[in-house]
Amino acid sequence: MNINKKKLTPVVLVSIFFLMLGLSFASVPLYELFCRVTGFGGTTQNASNKEIPKTVINQDYKMRFDTNINGTLGWKFNSEFNTLNLKPGEVRTVKFNVENSGSEPSSGTASFNVSPSPFGIYLNKIGCFCFEKQKLEAGERAKYILTFYLDPEMVNDSNTKNIEDVTLSYTFFSSDYY
Repeated sequence: MNINKKKLTPVVLVSIFFLMLGLSFASVPLYELFCRVTGFGGTTQNASNKEIPKTVINQDYKMRFDTNINGTLGWKFNSEFNTLNLKPGEVRTVKFNVENSGSEPSSGTASFNVSPSPFGIYLNKIGCFCFEKQKLEAGERAKYILTFYLDPEMVNDSNTKNIEDVTLSYTFFSSDYY
């Protein structure tokens, strides 16, 4: 019986090692799937023109836009609106102005966050410039467009029905380093 335990222990340890290794590779896609399904951490949803709601709820929400540049990226970044009133189900488009104020070409990638985070599952992006590498020449200006809507189902959710103020925050990071 002792001989079997001595042979079984390394097999169990090697199996645990490979299981943990497999879980470490699967953790990022599983976390992204979890965030996309639940809206955890303000993760928004992607939508298409075919999924646009047919109903607009007559309840105003104030959407705030926060724009930031991280680190050494010599860009200027702002939205055409600081705040925007919208109704659930109403499709809106917002333009963002970006300028490379540096003396050399550079690249950036924008990430975003929604606050309060329960709104993430109800903010549906039809078109967005986020997570795509954007390259600007020295002194070049560009306009990037976000098209989105709030899902009308949000008025039935106890986590969101009493909140009337939403912030969508974008941060551009240098793509030269990431």
